[in-house]
Amino acid sequence: MATAKRALVGSIVVAGATLVAGSPYLMGFLQKWESGKARVLVVYADSLASGLPTVCNGLTRHVTSTPIIVGERWTDEQCDAEERLAVVAVQKRLASCFKRPPSQMVFDMATSHAWNLGPAATCGSGAMAAWNRGQWTLGCQRIARGDDGTLVWSYTCKTVGGQRQCTFVQGLANRRADEAQTCGEVL
Repeated sequence: MATAKRALVGSIVVAGATLVAGSPYLMGFLQKWESGKARVLVVYADSLASGLPTVCNGLTRHVTSTPIIVGERWTDEQCDAEERLAVVAVQKRLASCFKRPPSQMVFDMATSHAWNLGPAATCGSGAMAAWNRGQWTLGCQRIARGDDGTLVWSYTCKTVGGQRQCTFVQGLANRRADEAQTCGEVL
């Protein structure tokens, strides 16, 4: 997805390594999983996120302070600007969690995970624990599967009547598998 509109925003230091902030590969990967072939320009209530207003490639109130109102129409230019700012903000939060310098691809896939689940979830994950021990391949595998092989990070959960209920979502499992595979490809 490297186009003139999607110019690089700069670099970010992660555990002493200088990496590309909002890399073209990452931005294309986010579009693939958030919107598909065409970016979503009309704000919708995301059913997987309990109706959270969402636009562009996954922009929500959790990653931007710009109001996002269901039914509102955005432009590609608005999406470009807001996505870049939001991705870099997520990456800055994520950067502090790495104790060893990751490859660009590990950082990009950790960012995709954090974009979807929040930086706190990624920072507290088994993937991050493995990466911080220098176990890069294991960390990449743990994006999608636990040590026992069970799928992880592939459920939506909500509390109903005081009980936590989780539902498996195949699309999330597919995304986790793609992140894990992509993450490990360059190791």
